[in-house]
Amino acid sequence: MTWYSSQFSIRGLLHTEKRQEDTHDHLKFVLGDAMISSEIEMVGPETTACLQAASFLPDEITEEMFNMDKADECKIGSAAFRSPSIIMDNSLSPAHTLVQIVCQDHKGLLYDIMRTLKDYNIQISYGRLTTKDKTECELDLFIMQVDGKKIVDSSKQNALCSRLRMELSRPLRVAVISRGPDTELLVANPVELSGKGRPLVFYDITLALKMLNSVIFSVISFKHAILVLVQYVHKYAL
Repeated sequence: MTWYSSQFSIRGLLHTEKRQEDTHDHLKFVLGDAMISSEIEMVGPETTACLQAASFLPDEITEEMFNMDKADECKIGSAAFRSPSIIMDNSLSPAHTLVQIVCQDHKGLLYDIMRTLKDYNIQISYGRLTTKDKTECELDLFIMQVDGKKIVDSSKQNALCSRLRMELSRPLRVAVISRGPDTELLVANPVELSGKGRPLVFYDITLALKMLNSVIFSVISFKHAILVLVQYVHKYAL
């Protein structure tokens, strides 16, 4: 990966000269001689307008990335990835609802499950996780509502199962757009109710592009709301 120059507009967080120097030193340490220059400045109205324009996603891209009715089975390379199996049972515990999950393993699996349960105000008392063939995971989670009761309402059960199935099927949503001679890579990940996004997404994407020897010319991150979900979208110009 080649880095010609870098310009950062950070929302007033690096307001002291000491913090700006520390940031520059860290960037220089990581990038070495590949970094020619870096600037840290306050965000101006022209940058804000640019970000607002960049946050617009065409309808066809929104449909492709955020379609909730995708087929349950998709193929990546020669491997077929099955839709997660999620079953709820209230008969095995006097105080808890048992959630049994069978799904493909992936980085951040536990985070995706915990974040989803947190968004629904669900508490986990205890659980068990086992792996099969290093690709499939089986989880048994004993959960309860915030009031300490089981989840007996079928509509709540169906809503939670559907949300878990969606999040575990597509923890990240990716689209590639051709812009004439340039290419844009869009990667979206869910945002928690607290406003935080999935950890290390930016690092993982950048590392993957580096391994592919792809040159990054610019990166823009913004929030995008679709239905009741809010996603962080990272737009890479390659």
